[in-house]
Amino acid sequence: MRDGHDGGDYESGDRDTPVPGQERTFGALPPAHGRGFAESWWGRAWLKALEDTALDGQQLKKGRRFAREGRVGAVSVRPGRITAVVRDGDSSTHRSDVLLQELSEADWERLLGMAVERAGHIAALLDREMPPHLVEDAAAAGVELLPGIGDLDPECTCDAWDHCPHTAALCYQVARLLDQDPFVLLLMRGRGERRLLDELQIRIAARAEGHGARGPAGPADGSATAAASADDGGVRADEAFAARDILPPLPDPPPLPAEPGAAPSLDTETEPQDGVDPAALEMLATDGAARAHRMLAEALAPGHEQQPLPAVLTPQQDAVRLVAEARPEPWITKRLIAASGRRRAELDVAVRAWRYGGVAALAVLDEEWTPGPEALAGARALLAEAWEEGERPRLRSSGNRWTDVDGGVQLRYGRDGRWWPYRKEGGRWVPAGPADDDPAAALGGSGGPED
Repeated sequence: MRDGHDGGDYESGDRDTPVPGQERTFGALPPAHGRGFAESWWGRAWLKALEDTALDGQQLKKGRRFAREGRVGAVSVRPGRITAVVRDGDSSTHRSDVLLQELSEADWERLLGMAVERAGHIAALLDREMPPHLVEDAAAAGVELLPGIGDLDPECTCDAWDHCPHTAALCYQVARLLDQDPFVLLLMRGRGERRLLDELQIRIAARAEGHGARGPAGPADGSATAAASADDGGVRADEAFAARDILPPLPDPPPLPAEPGAAPSLDTETEPQDGVDPAALEMLATDGAARAHRMLAEALAPGHEQQPLPAVLTPQQDAVRLVAEARPEPWITKRLIAASGRRRAELDVAVRAWRYGGVAALAVLDEEWTPGPEALAGARALLAEAWEEGERPRLRSSGNRWTDVDGGVQLRYGRDGRWWPYRKEGGRWVPAGPADDDPAAALGGSGGPED
């Protein structure tokens, strides 16, 4: 935006000497054919204040046309006032001003003190962004940055008593300037960019030295509710709802990386502290990156918002997951065996279950339960329909488990209504395949897990 105005950002001709007479002059902008006047949320808030204040919609419509046709000349921005010459439809010109009340010294003290406490606000402004939390935090401190109804006061040589097409055109053009540089709004409120940054630097330096050159952090009225909101960074629900028309759109979803990031190497010359295993930490970092990559892929998939929340694993379940997914070194596996609460042979079976169906398959392995009458009747009906007459295996039921009396196979009915196949190996029932809604398909499609 710095090359979007002539004369630069100057203060009585010397931008390095902060003085009260701050002014910025922006050259006339080209016509705005085929585009809106405000793309940023703060630019839309500015226009909302104009459109909510003006009494004559036709005057606004005419002003939009003037701005769109490029009839607004160079715009001068000073504390409390914006000014431009606007050409009328008959080529006559009018000086138009729009006044906005400056913040008081006490307001600026509160705002600067709040900004020093939240460095992200300063960084956003330097990136020419107006973060919503800056406006919310300022409001919590009793300072209104954005104009509201009646705050944009018009003056025009056409002698209109309300917003005329000329002042409306000026406001629409300024919305384009605000899009590119929110410091324009702060200058209208009384502080130019250079003076504002200088004052912030003084406070930051004083704070670092322990002098605490800060303004009040809380709201002017000292209310407990507002103070709590300012302290914890939260926003009242009614305030968020009231701001729904000016809040920015959600950002685009992040792109999915081609693969998880690599874990850092912890193989250094420094000896680790007692009880710290660098190889185990590297394994956990690699596993965390893989899980994050998978979770992001799931979050970006269509319909993700309709999916149930994933189950929260117990430490014992997570130990099984780590052995199944991270494939750790043998000495790390020994530690996970102890954490799982299972013997080695039991852990091998649990790992096989996990690879077939995650936490749901692990629950079917560990739990024996009795379905209720309706679920039991539904399960029996599915079993009866799954095989042709004379082909159905002879199954003996015990709770949620149906065992073939003529062979070493078993079906387990999960709480989600799916069927899990098991077979007997070495005198132990082990998972034999993934779940299926059809008991016959589950039993017929069983196979060994992939290693």
